Amino acid sequence: MATAVQKIVLSSARDIPFNKLVLSQSNVRRVKAGVSLEELAESIARRGLIQSLHVRPVLDADGAETGMFEVPAGGRRYRALELLVKQKRVARSAPVPCVVGDPNSDVTIDEVSLVENIDRAPLHPLDQFRAFQRLREKGMSEEAIAAAFFISATVVKQRLRLASVSPALLEIYAGDGMTLEQLMAFSVSQDHARQEQVWEVVKDSWQKEPYQIRRMLTETSVRASDRRALFVGIEAYEEAGGVVLRDLFQSDDGGWFQDVALLDRLVGEKLRAVADEIAGEGWKWVEAASTFPYGHEHRLRALAGTTVELTEEERTTLEALRSEYARLADEYEGAEELPDEIDAHLGEIERAVDALEQRPAVYAPADLAVAGVFVSVNVDGTLSIDRGYVRPEDERPAARNEDGAQETDDRTGQPVAPLVQRATVTVDGEITEPENDEEEGIKPLPERLVVELTAHRTLALRNAVAEHPDVAMTLLLHRLVSDTFRPTAPTGCLEASVRHVFFSAQSEELKDSVPAREVAERHEQWGDHVPADDQALWDWLAGLDDGMRLRLLAHCVSFGVNALCERPNPYGGSGVSEHGLAARLAQADRLARATGLDIAASWKPTVGNYLGRVTKPRILDAVREGAGERAAQLIDHLKKGDMAKEAERLLADTGWLPEPLRLPAPDEGECTETGAEDTALPEFLYGIGNDDGADEIGDEDAPMNAE
Repeated sequence: MATAVQKIVLSSARDIPFNKLVLSQSNVRRVKAGVSLEELAESIARRGLIQSLHVRPVLDADGAETGMFEVPAGGRRYRALELLVKQKRVARSAPVPCVVGDPNSDVTIDEVSLVENIDRAPLHPLDQFRAFQRLREKGMSEEAIAAAFFISATVVKQRLRLASVSPALLEIYAGDGMTLEQLMAFSVSQDHARQEQVWEVVKDSWQKEPYQIRRMLTETSVRASDRRALFVGIEAYEEAGGVVLRDLFQSDDGGWFQDVALLDRLVGEKLRAVADEIAGEGWKWVEAASTFPYGHEHRLRALAGTTVELTEEERTTLEALRSEYARLADEYEGAEELPDEIDAHLGEIERAVDALEQRPAVYAPADLAVAGVFVSVNVDGTLSIDRGYVRPEDERPAARNEDGAQETDDRTGQPVAPLVQRATVTVDGEITEPENDEEEGIKPLPERLVVELTAHRTLALRNAVAEHPDVAMTLLLHRLVSDTFRPTAPTGCLEASVRHVFFSAQSEELKDSVPAREVAERHEQWGDHVPADDQALWDWLAGLDDGMRLRLLAHCVSFGVNALCERPNPYGGSGVSEHGLAARLAQADRLARATGLDIAASWKPTVGNYLGRVTKPRILDAVREGAGERAAQLIDHLKKGDMAKEAERLLADTGWLPEPLRLPAPDEGECTETGAEDTALPEFLYGIGNDDGADEIGDEDAPMNAE
């Protein structure tokens, strides 16, 4: 005969007035954690008591019920109700749903309290994300959801963004096949196909950190901090149909512009509009580009123009602005931090003062007829307009009458300008070099890359020489004495004429480098004082003190510094000989030591200036030297493009330099200028070739020191 299974009897539930309830001293929860009592009280006020309290009757000494009930499970709900009673939002006698336990049960009250807190399964984050998504689909705004759950609207947006990731990836996350941080990284893109493609690439790799996922999802986009993006603006880009990728979980500097072709088109259209407007001023040509290389205005004559004087009204306005700025500065002098409105107002005053002080220049019609304008975009996205440059081919003689005298306009007295055609407007796009991901092996450095690297070193040396007048004097005397007493000595690294040496190749970053900015600022400061008349120049120089003359000498001498690595010509004639190149580089090293040049302070390896231009083994060697073997192992499995980008990050603060930028030890590889038998080129120059795709300089496959 079968034994009957004893049925479980569940505790009954009933409503008990709140003033008949007391918190059990056996409740195990002592430490405050989770949602605050205030937020829980607001939740109860909004939604009611979703979960009943578990209570047991309080017995007297004889074991009889007293009519009071203690709460061993649900203590936080009890305290939240207590808070609502104190706020008079709930009556003291309001009925509270309770599950009433047996006071004589073998299960102790402590056990009931403990199991109530540990026998619970927390909600999976994905369930929360999807629940928020359903609320949004049912019409609740992000702000309403945030208010309902006592969180910020930003948190709601983050949860909704996570719920919008590819369903296939969400299922992987639900099965613990992906971390929450990785899921956050995938949310930067809305392209499900691309998300799944990236996961297929990284899922079996040991390197699938969130930053790697973000980089792969945004590698074909342009950062919002890029000069082109700042120039066009997010609103104009989105209005034209562009999509901006945003990272809601990390600082993203404004996100990424996904459609690069659209961005470049908008940049070109905006530059063309500006160029057409400037062309209406009467210039012969206007050339516009998002950026120009360093030294693009070399060999062009710069026109000074005439600065427009301030009107009486403008002077009054300028003085008023300065007085207002001084008053506010004095008022808040002791404040640790300015109020936002005051800070903003001071910024407005500074911009207004700059606009009045930076006076436009006026040019004569004869100058407009032969000169042109460069229009580009600064790093901060503002326009850069450089007016008044005359090309050598446009340097024409002024119109003259039958007697040979220069003709002038009867009305203005200005020289008569030759007739020229309407301004030619040129808007150039950026030039990028192709990359070959399949390059393998330690191939020689490409000649163009060597020239670009040594162009940066030359510019840094010029800046260093200009800052050390004593070294500049020694350098100049060295050149002059060599010419006088050693006529057969090679030219070395100083053209004492002084002939300004220009760079046949340079990286795009050179123009914005620290040496370039300092050289340009110094040149502009001296140029503001140098007289145009020959006799006036002599008198001005004669009146300078020795310190000023030395500094000016250093500045002028610096423009003749030439530390470029160029392909030597073994047959003589034009170019530099191998002996001359070795002497040039040896003198450049000596000059770097004398000036204390720190090239690492102004050059860091990037994809554009080095890492994307060499083979994978060279990239790994660079990371191994600069960041260690472990860092090299982290990236050795990547394709070349990804490897170069990761190498840039790993080498950012290491101070690593490629061979053409390194300074050898004084007794290492140093050559003399006395004879060919003592001359030796640096080791990195042997076998210089082309591992950079299609470069633009000569026969790249021939070694640089061809014999």
